[in-house]
Amino acid sequence: MQNFNQNQGYHTYYVYILTNKHRTTFYIGVTNNLSIRLQQHLDSIQANNVSSFVGRYPLGYLVFYEKFTWIQDAIAREKELKGWRREKKIALIRGFNSNFEFLNDRFL
Repeated sequence: MQNFNQNQGYHTYYVYILTNKHRTTFYIGVTNNLSIRLQQHLDSIQANNVSSFVGRYPLGYLVFYEKFTWIQDAIAREKELKGWRREKKIALIRGFNSNFEFLNDRFL
């Protein structure tokens, strides 16, 4: 019988919301490394990669994130947020980040 290590599988995952400089469009994603993922989004914008949603709408500004230990929970939350109406997403962001500030400097 295999012993279960309760720390086995312990990681940090993030569900995050990006916006553009005018705060008109949102992108919701999940990652295990928010610093690297933010840089990838910014690189896509800088490369003018209009074939991607992030590049088409310059979505490089972090306004919301949540941390999770289990990827299954993070994916479920990402799907939940993607199903929300815009007004509910804005309320979530304002509850976390009342001034709708760009939070990239916390990770870059």
